[in-house]
Parts: sequence; C-alpha cells; structure tokens
Amino acid sequence: MPKDHARKKALTTLKDAYGVKHADAIALLDHPDADEQETLERYLLEYTDINTYREAVDYLRQEQADPRNKIMCDKCDWTYGMICPECPGCGCYNGQCSGWRHTEFQAEMDAATGESSDYDPNACEECGAGGGGDPYGECCCYEDDEDQAA
Repeated sequence: MPKDHARKKALTTLKDAYGVKHADAIALLDHPDADEQETLERYLLEYTDINTYREAVDYLRQEQADPRNKIMCDKCDWTYGMICPECPGCGCYNGQCSGWRHTEFQAEMDAATGESSDYDPNACEECGAGGGGDPYGECCCYEDDEDQAA
C-alpha cells in the first residue's frame, strides 16, 4: 500500500475512534512524542469535555505543570500529590503506616518496585479479619459490648 494510502487510513481510524475533525487527526498523528500521543488519545477517549487536539494538549500541559504530579521518589514513583499525611512521606514507607494512601496505591507500588506487601491496615492484627478489601469480614477476637450486656 502506498505511503499516502496508509496515512489516509490512519487518519480515518483516528477520526472514527476519537470523534475528532480531520485537522485534529492530522495533529494527533504528527505529534512528536509517542508517549504523549498515547496520553492525548486516552484523554480524547475518556474525557467528555475534551473534544479537540488542542484541548487535549492544553490539559496535558496543565497536568505536567502541576507540582502535585512531580515525582518525589525514584524508587516507588510516588508524586507529591500522593504524599501520605499519616507518615514520613512516600510509598517506600509502607510497613509501619496505616495511612489510606498506602492501600490506595499499593498495587501500583508493588508493580513499580517489584515487591509485594502483605500489609493491610484494615485487617485485625491477630486474626486478619476485615482485610483484603472485605468489608464484611468480622473480627471475633474481642467480645462485643452488646454480648456482655445480655
């Protein structure tokens, strides 16, 4: 297939997939950074208020300029927006803290560091009940006040 036909097909695919105009598809196809292009495509697909290439680029630049998105730790890739308010800082410090941010970002941390943490701040330390995201797991290690009153 000639080069021009392949480009036209790629532009048609972009226009159909993201609902953008021809000029936006050209700009997206010609974007110099492949990683940014993938992010721009995700914005166009996922965000209903982003409908053009320019809106996607503006949002990307805004995200890049936001100091909360700067990486604070090269080991766990936590950003300043992910700082846990209940401990000394980043995701590397996850065995001692019961902070909710550590459990919120634990899967990403494990993937980034190649380690796995079995720590669950919601689980009972003695029997493990209530952990693993099971809100119905009930700890029976201690007697309820209701049982004593009866």
